[in-house]
Amino acid sequence: MSKIAVVTGANQGLGFALVEGLARRLGPDDVVYLTGRDAGRVAQAREEVTEAKAEVRTHLLDVRDGAAVAAFADDLRDRHGGVDIVLSNHYLRTVPQDVPAEVIDAYVDANNLGTTRMLRSFLPVLRPGGRFVVIASSLGRLRELPEHLRRRFDEAATLDELDATMLAWRDAVRAGRAGDEGWPDFINIPSKVGQVAAVRTLARQRRADDLAHDRLLVASCPGMIDTASSRPWFDMTGAQTAEEAAVALVRLVLEPDVDPAFYGELVRFGRVLSWA
Repeated sequence: MSKIAVVTGANQGLGFALVEGLARRLGPDDVVYLTGRDAGRVAQAREEVTEAKAEVRTHLLDVRDGAAVAAFADDLRDRHGGVDIVLSNHYLRTVPQDVPAEVIDAYVDANNLGTTRMLRSFLPVLRPGGRFVVIASSLGRLRELPEHLRRRFDEAATLDELDATMLAWRDAVRAGRAGDEGWPDFINIPSKVGQVAAVRTLARQRRADDLAHDRLLVASCPGMIDTASSRPWFDMTGAQTAEEAAVALVRLVLEPDVDPAFYGELVRFGRVLSWA
């Protein structure tokens, strides 16, 4: 059976490198979907893919549109019988000059609600042996939050509860009271914690069935990457290129035997990072 792969946020940076890496290692009967929310950039990215063995198809997808995400998943189920690889990689960037209260609505909608939309729509069509990876960060660990906020993420029973937590944080940032409530000033931290928590929340519900059918649900930290998103915030000395960072992620989703200890965890370079 041919393999079907989907990469979000794939018109540049790590997402594009993931598409190229998959397309070079998969076979001529396999399909890699290069997705993004800007038609021109998606089309241009497709033109820049080189040395592909698998077929690379484009699809216009804005993860802020829940109906569009669900429709795409349904279409892949009807067309292919499901999907085998999902790399949830989309990211709405910010720069240090941004005022958090002015950007937080779009930021949470894309980065957090976009992630939970992908999980809700694509996990049900993930075939046996499938791999679903949420690209997150080592900043997405509970230790990055003060203790009184950790329970909101660690004890979320459903994605609805977790979405509510993210929206409450969004509202606090918008109203200028997030600092008084103990939230970190760097909005990337609660957002990444929310992404990892989403994986962990669903893993508690799905673990037995997924492991019985060789499905992997995992969050992954790709390490420091020299991209337009990272440069304004971090020292890029020693940072990986997007192509270098994609290697471990492509290996993770294509290896036939994955350590079950990875399931539901945050993984970096083949090692589980402690959540707490």
